[in-house]
Amino acid sequence: MDDHNPNMPQSAAGSTLPTVSTHIYPRGALDVLSREEVARLRDASGAGLHDLLRRCALAVLTSGSANDDPRAAQELYPHFDIEVKQQDRGVRLELRNAPAMAFVDGQIIRGVAELLFAVVRDLAFSAIDPDSASEPDTTGGITDAVFRLLRNARVLFPTDPNLVVCWGGHSIGQEEYKYTKQVGYELGLRGLDICTGCGPGAMKGPMKGATIAHAKQRRRRTRYIGITEPGIIAAESPNPIVNHLVVMPDIEKRLEAFVRMGHGIIVFPGGVGTAEEILYLLGILLREENAHLRFPLILTGPTGAAPYFEQIDRFIRLTLGDAAAERYEVIVADPPRVASRMRAGIQQVREQRIAQKDSFFFNWALQVPLEFQQPFAPTHERMAALDLHHGRKSHELAADLRRAFSGIVAGNVKESAMQQIEARGPFEINGDPDIMRALDALLCAFVAQRRMKISGDYRPCYRVVA
Repeated sequence: MDDHNPNMPQSAAGSTLPTVSTHIYPRGALDVLSREEVARLRDASGAGLHDLLRRCALAVLTSGSANDDPRAAQELYPHFDIEVKQQDRGVRLELRNAPAMAFVDGQIIRGVAELLFAVVRDLAFSAIDPDSASEPDTTGGITDAVFRLLRNARVLFPTDPNLVVCWGGHSIGQEEYKYTKQVGYELGLRGLDICTGCGPGAMKGPMKGATIAHAKQRRRRTRYIGITEPGIIAAESPNPIVNHLVVMPDIEKRLEAFVRMGHGIIVFPGGVGTAEEILYLLGILLREENAHLRFPLILTGPTGAAPYFEQIDRFIRLTLGDAAAERYEVIVADPPRVASRMRAGIQQVREQRIAQKDSFFFNWALQVPLEFQQPFAPTHERMAALDLHHGRKSHELAADLRRAFSGIVAGNVKESAMQQIEARGPFEINGDPDIMRALDALLCAFVAQRRMKISGDYRPCYRVVA
């Protein structure tokens, strides 16, 4: 970074917020590029990607924000802009009216700078990589695209299996947040690294707990991986502990990245996004070709979360059957046991990968069907057309249930879906009466427990029709 120019623009609300205008140079994935690659990157960022780049960059520069409204940061910093400049030695980012909270004495915080260049790297990958010019339409092609994105982000390491994916809500109470830290601490003591959705709440807690444990164990090469996607990052800014940020093109590739990279998954209490993740994984594991795969899955929370997991368990058994419930274990209020069970499960994963000659860093053996890979952009018509009825194969029903929850997530935090709902009213979801009753009870519980959103009073973006 060469220079800076503090400014004091007016926010949309009329208050004055300090900003900084400066330019910075990348470290890592964007520091060695050919002139042709730099030119393509510049052209992409200056055309169709510019607005997306601006919104995602602003989310990173306001890391640590407790607001989950994707429009809030844009309203507070309406004059912020970012531009990719070409130089013989690579690229330079021009920041204008950037939030001053990302700087100390005019110098951008190093971790923020790393996350910022991760955003540029991932959003522009399709412009730099000729193989990503068109969207793959086969299962193998999509999985290969996920692999290339992760490899480009430099998060695939040929090390022993030790990566635990932690799912859970961004809007959780203090008791649950402290519990996620305790579990993260126990995982860290056992030499396990953490991967989450990169945001606040249950995505931050395990990382925070693990940092202390890793320091005690004198582990210097630690991974706190955050995997997000453009529609989510604007509402859930990366937490400051993330040291490897990956922005996948859509929610489906994000979910596949979790299950391909992770060696085990822990689920903390959450809302519709967490339910979507559970259904995604169970729908895959229920397929016959994946029945033999070792994949430890633990649902856990403090004592007060026991009713939450009981309700989740009832919903899964009603919709997907008892076979789905056999794929996970519920442990309440026992962080050491959670970590020990996960460590033992990952050891079984290691032994199976060795026996099958599969890689440790990317789970090629897991079969992810096309219906779990194809992007689902929710509209009123698509949400109403979901087939939520008994009599279907369990993994097929899981795929549509996952889409239903994904649509609600979009209506809660993604600007494009929010605009649709403002124009046409809530999404309607229909299906068999018993499934709809169970779904409505689950969603009402999420609302009552304030698991839908952090900021503001929640107005449902959906309507369940029996």
